[in-house]
Amino acid sequence: MDGGPAVGDGLPDRAGADPGVPTSGRPLRVLYLSFFFPPSRASGVFRGRATANHFAQAGWDVTVITAPREFFSYYLDKASDPTLEATVDPRVRVERPPMNTYHWETDVRRFGRLRKNFPVVTDRFYRRVLSSFLPEHYVGWIPGLLARAFKLHTKQRFDLVVATGNPFVSFAAAWALGKTWRVPYVVDYRDAWTFNQFTEEIRFGEGTKTAAWEARVLRDAAEIVFVNDGMRQWYAERYPNAADRMTVVPNGWEPEFVGRPAFSPPDPDRPLRFGYLGTVTPYLPLDVLFDGWRRAREHPLLADAEFNIHGHLGFFPESAAALREQIEQHADAGVHYRGAFGKAEAAGVYAQTDVLVFCVPGAKYVTSGKVFEYMASGKPVVSVHKPDIAAAEVLRDYPLWYAGEQLDAETVAQSFIAAAEGARKCDETQYRAALAHADNYTRSATLSPWEARMRALVEERSR
Repeated sequence: MDGGPAVGDGLPDRAGADPGVPTSGRPLRVLYLSFFFPPSRASGVFRGRATANHFAQAGWDVTVITAPREFFSYYLDKASDPTLEATVDPRVRVERPPMNTYHWETDVRRFGRLRKNFPVVTDRFYRRVLSSFLPEHYVGWIPGLLARAFKLHTKQRFDLVVATGNPFVSFAAAWALGKTWRVPYVVDYRDAWTFNQFTEEIRFGEGTKTAAWEARVLRDAAEIVFVNDGMRQWYAERYPNAADRMTVVPNGWEPEFVGRPAFSPPDPDRPLRFGYLGTVTPYLPLDVLFDGWRRAREHPLLADAEFNIHGHLGFFPESAAALREQIEQHADAGVHYRGAFGKAEAAGVYAQTDVLVFCVPGAKYVTSGKVFEYMASGKPVVSVHKPDIAAAEVLRDYPLWYAGEQLDAETVAQSFIAAAEGARKCDETQYRAALAHADNYTRSATLSPWEARMRALVEERSR
């Protein structure tokens, strides 16, 4: 599969300094394109935040272009966590150019004059733009992004462009900027683009505009980053000419959020507290989870145990009611929805939990960022997912991991029981071993090799 114009076709020469001008004497400048960035509470925002912070702490001059705050607070109702903005390194410059929100606006009182008077015409025009460029509803972010990026680059050139997706319009923008400015660009796949990593089905096949855009972006990227090796292998097989530029940068955890808690075994005089921390979505195997929990509670160790669910219900408000109803059906079995929590409150939630429940959608390409934080707590972890997902590779050497060979209610029940036994028997030696494994996945540990490669890439090109 390949597509798109030849290198440089139809693109103007970049503004600014000649690519051979050395960058010594000033910090290297990186433009980071991350649509989901604080105050967004989307799961991918933590990788974006950590990347920007890490590069700033390593001495880079970091500029992030992201979405307007209004997008998360208004268009995606309750999709904002104001506490997160305070965790962005003050050295990071955050730009929020205006965005065309045609697709996202549902309040007719806020429609523009043209849309109010000619709704059919404007809808046809919008769909034509999607079909002729890139069929992704975030495309309205592109004009403001490009205008702001060119203005900033004209004042002081960037040495590197990094884009994280989704949305993948950021990849198209990185391609355009990198080619125009003649600077290297890197794309970071938090999710897969042309296939669904949860169902393993192709979303955009050969011959589609999306597939052509992906081929174009990967053909010219200086490096292509994935969150796990399964996803890297899938792309390497389909884009062999780019395989040698593909690498893995795992997700990780932030000590500033989880802390370094002292060993504190469960109180032997109270029932165990199991907990799920994270967004609850319809993709989770909730039926198996709750059926397995009910079976496990027949065991004496779990007879009075609680299962507390902490987090948002769905990424969008329309899914919240159904998810809440599904949870509340199991209140008689000690299942309780405890609501959402800010990232700054995470350490306290972990501290009051004895056993963590790692429940994620199946598929071998799924890692999840939450697994790293779970391990950093030093608590027993129960897996409720298919056994061959990418996260299992991360958990394999974690000494307090409890998982079965298949995803069914009886297997899940046995994992719950084993984890309960492990929680009651856990000593400080096991706890320290768990933390030692987790230390391999701090954000510093996972991002440092990547940052070093990016520095070498830019400095090599500047010679």
